[in-house]
Amino acid sequence: MHTSVKQHSRLQLLGSICKREAIAEGIGTFTLVFAGTGAVMVNAVSDGSLTHLGVSFVFGAVVAAMIYCLGHISGAHLNPAVTLAFWTSGFFPKRLVAPYILAQLIGAVSASALLLISFGKVANLGATLPLNDNWLQSLVLELVLTFILMFVIFGSGLDRRAPVGFAGLAIGLTVALEATFMGPITGASMNPARSFGPALMVGIWQHHWLYWLAPIMGAQLAVVVYRHLSYGFRDLK
Repeated sequence: MHTSVKQHSRLQLLGSICKREAIAEGIGTFTLVFAGTGAVMVNAVSDGSLTHLGVSFVFGAVVAAMIYCLGHISGAHLNPAVTLAFWTSGFFPKRLVAPYILAQLIGAVSASALLLISFGKVANLGATLPLNDNWLQSLVLELVLTFILMFVIFGSGLDRRAPVGFAGLAIGLTVALEATFMGPITGASMNPARSFGPALMVGIWQHHWLYWLAPIMGAQLAVVVYRHLSYGFRDLK
């Protein structure tokens, strides 16, 4: 009887922790999509007052802010591809994968819904599409972009040899950098949730599959490479 009560209490505690972390992921991804794609829309309605460089900065800045705000609560994945990469690398429990991804998608859809209500279908809510329908080009580039992003996440956020406290800045700058030079070509999504929210709200599914496949493949490639560079992840926390 006593053992049963302890097990029940332990399950309640695990459920509470899971719920708290999932909520944090939902809020973080909502903020990312609301600020990032919101910047795309505001740039469109204000005749380019933000400029492409400004939009890229917003994406990078909001990612950095959420990492510093939520990293100690949920890890601030904000991205299904990142969550899956952490799981396959052994740094994230399997039981939290589905709750995290669901929370990220709900956060992204909620942000896109609010933007739709506020602005209408301006700039397709920041939906990501390959330039000139060149899906193969975007597939390759999104894979590489996400590989670089996940590589930076491992190197700055998990590797014990990295300077402490700079992960958010390094990751945010990487997002801003990649959005700056590849945004006009692929949308520089690197994040299935970021692409899913606008796509669902405006019904644009053309080539949407590549914004799932490429980021997941790119992140998994980073797992393979960084495992080799860190002696089987022995140098990671």
